[in-house]
Amino acid sequence: MSTPATGSARRTELLERAYAYTLEHGLADLSLRPLARAAATSPRVLLYLFGSKEQLVREILAKARREQLTLIAELAPAGAADFQLVLGELWRWLAAPRRRPAIRLFFEAYALSLRAEPGPWQGFALQSVTDWTAILVAAQPGVAPELAEARATRTLALLRGLLLHLLTGAANPDHLLALLLADPQ
Repeated sequence: MSTPATGSARRTELLERAYAYTLEHGLADLSLRPLARAAATSPRVLLYLFGSKEQLVREILAKARREQLTLIAELAPAGAADFQLVLGELWRWLAAPRRRPAIRLFFEAYALSLRAEPGPWQGFALQSVTDWTAILVAAQPGVAPELAEARATRTLALLRGLLLHLLTGAANPDHLLALLLADPQ
């Protein structure tokens, strides 16, 4: 079954609505009927426009990653003057209360992509690590490549752990920022 052009206005509108729905409801129990109802359409239209539920989920995750990477690249520009300042801005952006739904969706997709059985989220975690590491390495000009990659890997692991901690509601974002910026010595 062929699907309409990926740039059609209706398809773009429904992808936006589907993304908003998954931010609120998650991916694990995603069902086309409630999603279609919330998007003011029908499951049949969603299947026509996206080909399958799996393809719709892939596109929702691709949209989430594109948005995130665009904003992170702006916050952590290649050639940034001060990596600590970049991390502070990045944390403040990620930890903002309005970003919590997107962060929850990210971790849900990340965890689902680690499962042995394939699904529309397959490869999400690996691609995320690759994308974020590249941005964090590029934000460290003048640092030896091995050190920049090690620092980016450590920073990424710490960022993600702190974000998970933040999502539990057990910690103050400012306290977690201090942990992120602490010297690891």
